Amino acid sequence: MDSSSSFFFVAFLLLLYISQVPAQRKTFDVTRYGANPHGKSDNTKAFYNVWKEACQSDGQNVILIPKGIFLLGPMIFKGPCKGPISFRIRGVLKAPTDESSRHLDHWISFQYLDRLNINGGGSLDGHGTSAWPYNNCNKDPHCKALPVSIRFDFVTNSRINHISSIDSKNSHFNIFQCSNMILDRIRIRAPGNSPNTDGIHLSNSNNIQISNSEISTGDDCIAMLPGSKNINIFNVTCGPGHGISIGSLGGSPNEQDVAGITVKNCDLKDTLNGVRIKTWAQSYPSSVYNLTFEHINVENVSNPIIIDQQYCPNKTCEEGASKVKISDVRFRNIRGTSGTKVAVNLQCSKGIPCEKIELRDINLAYIGAGGPAISSCSNVHGVAYGQEHPPSCI
Repeated sequence: MDSSSSFFFVAFLLLLYISQVPAQRKTFDVTRYGANPHGKSDNTKAFYNVWKEACQSDGQNVILIPKGIFLLGPMIFKGPCKGPISFRIRGVLKAPTDESSRHLDHWISFQYLDRLNINGGGSLDGHGTSAWPYNNCNKDPHCKALPVSIRFDFVTNSRINHISSIDSKNSHFNIFQCSNMILDRIRIRAPGNSPNTDGIHLSNSNNIQISNSEISTGDDCIAMLPGSKNINIFNVTCGPGHGISIGSLGGSPNEQDVAGITVKNCDLKDTLNGVRIKTWAQSYPSSVYNLTFEHINVENVSNPIIIDQQYCPNKTCEEGASKVKISDVRFRNIRGTSGTKVAVNLQCSKGIPCEKIELRDINLAYIGAGGPAISSCSNVHGVAYGQEHPPSCI
């Protein structure tokens, strides 16, 4: 090889090497774009400018929210972006309290993103106390819902970890049409009497993990709605709240099925329910199947194990049997204390009974008036194994 050929060969190898080296990570500090960390002014414009630049920059970029208090108006972080984006939240984001902010479905929304990472140990304060008095959905079925603190729509291959959400106006997290997400070391906190402050709502989403988290709220700690598939929940502490729920289901036509749910190694304390499946009394047809609830500890939980196919919170539902098919559900090694005498309450549809329901090693005690805990079943087909306290009704 002559000297000229050698030069071009070496140059080719160098270009090949450079093309394979990952683009350098760049950090976008919101304070360098005019964000005020003293909690005195709206930072929406500064955050928008940071997002616009970071999203369109090559490489694995980091948006840094440093220590401090940042007021932030309603915000949509919309992709797709040129590369992965990380939000490192070290400070506190505070939601607005003005009336106009109550008329949107979100405070912070992430849309059409791949490889999103949110971490940093910071928190998001939804300022729910400013909006809860305006929640009249328990009286008005046509009410307009208050904004969710964080919405994830069409987000894939992402990780949310080590952040806190405080006092959401509505649900804390809403996950819709997402796949391959991990939520780990999440702390959610709202008073037990705060209205509709569900911890994590999932719907039409696949392959979601929720782990090592603490949820204290005024509604369901975790609610899995139609289209929730392959959801893995473990090492979650729930309470106060309404427990970990499947549903409600059957409220709309053409709902997607719920399937492949595992809830394991969780602790529930002072909640209205433990593990629950709920479908509307008069419902559209759909199916829920392949569910496992195991190694669950409950303390003073009113309904530790419950299937409710006559769900009607407003008492104005039409009479009729649920058309949601429930099958292949396993309740295993659920132990602790019930806040009511009926510790196992399986009320299935008389039109489509529950099938393949398994109770295994249930040990639930009730020490209130009226004697020991009991089970109550209706329209249930299944089996019971091991110790059963209270005695199985299957």
